[in-house]
Amino acid sequence: MTTEELKRLVDVIVSELAAPARHGAVRCGCHGVLDDCCPDRLRPVIDAGATRVGVHALGGAPSGVAAMIDHTLLKPDATRQQIEELCREAAQFRFATVCVNPTWVGLCGRLLSGSGVGVCSVVGFPLGATTADVKRYETQRAIFDGAREIDMVINVGALKSGDLRIVERDIEAVVSACRDCDVLSKVIIEAALLTDEEKVTACTLAKAAGADYVKTSTGFGPGGATAADVALMRRVVGAEMGVKAAGGVRDLESVNAMIAAGATRVGASAGVKIVQQARDASAPELR
Repeated sequence: MTTEELKRLVDVIVSELAAPARHGAVRCGCHGVLDDCCPDRLRPVIDAGATRVGVHALGGAPSGVAAMIDHTLLKPDATRQQIEELCREAAQFRFATVCVNPTWVGLCGRLLSGSGVGVCSVVGFPLGATTADVKRYETQRAIFDGAREIDMVINVGALKSGDLRIVERDIEAVVSACRDCDVLSKVIIEAALLTDEEKVTACTLAKAAGADYVKTSTGFGPGGATAADVALMRRVVGAEMGVKAAGGVRDLESVNAMIAAGATRVGASAGVKIVQQARDASAPELR
């Protein structure tokens, strides 16, 4: 796909999202798109989202919500002891993965072997400003060390400059390396730095590259996940791709809002707190 074709595709999507209200649909104030953008107008879906979270305890932990969480520790000063504790918590609560910097992938793989918890690592993190060939090597090395999921940061500067071919190659370099090894790829768009049109463009490029997920944020930018951004991303990528909400998701209420907006995975450093809140919420029903 040429740059001009990509731009035309983005223009069509933006036009569709911003089209005048049809069939009596109400538009939200956050993006000006149809009513399914704004979670405040999705009360029935939010209620359904709480069911989807699955707050019924199983084996001492609400496995439904835990299985959607990447238990995350990406601080630059994280110690080996903290990483080991992260893995113990992940195995106890049965989180989807631990999400760690590349230097800890091998250790996490050994500690979590046989637990059913995967290891997710980050590439081009947190700025996304390394070149595509470096991101590809970083991906291959993380996979070699035991990562089964890769969260890569796009070249934000290239996107904002309109250099869509650079961004496309950037994403493809990581996605193709993941595909070769049957590893999940997630594309972090750092939504807080983008206009709505740029968010649409980033998601369109990620989908065209065959990525498995788009992800809102690194958690190191000027803002984290919002339900409005998750809803917009879901509208662009459709039902076939995953959407990961990350950055500032610190409690069960936030998780429920993200799921209601369309998230299928959540990145959180407060995973233990979240599953404990889910267990407490389900306790009256279990009596």
